[in-house]
Amino acid sequence: MNDQQLLRYSRHILLPEIGIEGQERILAAHALVIGAGGLGSPVALYLASAGIGTLTLCDGDAVDLTNLQRQIVHRSDAIGLPKVESAKRTLATINPEVQVEAVPQRLDPDAVARLVARADVVVDCSDNFATRHAINRACVAHRRPLVSGAGVRFDGQVAVFDLRRPDSPCYHCLFPEEGELEETRCAVMGVFAPLVGIIGTVQAAEALKLVAGVGEPLMGRLLLLDALSMEWRQVRLAKDPRCPVCSRQSAAAIA
Repeated sequence: MNDQQLLRYSRHILLPEIGIEGQERILAAHALVIGAGGLGSPVALYLASAGIGTLTLCDGDAVDLTNLQRQIVHRSDAIGLPKVESAKRTLATINPEVQVEAVPQRLDPDAVARLVARADVVVDCSDNFATRHAINRACVAHRRPLVSGAGVRFDGQVAVFDLRRPDSPCYHCLFPEEGELEETRCAVMGVFAPLVGIIGTVQAAEALKLVAGVGEPLMGRLLLLDALSMEWRQVRLAKDPRCPVCSRQSAAAIA
């Protein structure tokens, strides 16, 4: 690190758990963030301010007036711009050292797999189960840690799935793809603005811990937040030995 970097990241370096070595790992890391909306906004802001080396940001939508109530990486003058371009512009004002790769498209499974293979950590800030399951399959196949988050109305959740550890479940273990789950969209159900900030910030924290190699990741645990009562609950997650995605035989077939 040069003198400017030592000063910029000094409050991280002062933490004995991170220090210079941990900050250098952050500077060398590549994070893939899928979704530049309510969750992706705080994730991108905190990863960039913390000095993540490369940030690949994917989203196929454009900034809309209704986004500005909670998607804090976007500004009023960005309405109509692709979200990833708007976010890239904001992030450059916060930390121009970070290399931001903007991917302005909705990703098919092949594209997800290619991007996941290049990343050190994957942060899922998407808004639909099909994308989440495609991301999960790619993370299992390429053994990339996945930080998953969701938030709608006043309810949020966050978990880490890291198949580099043999006891880790995957997203499919928790939410089977063939399961009967109701897709809830904030465009229909509404969302409390700070909720996605809280969940996204936890996602950013977990991503930074993973790349810096510090602390204990939120693996095998699902955090649930009720923002109306401001109560957190923790649910222990177990690996499904018959999971069609991450069981030993299935993972080998995917790879």
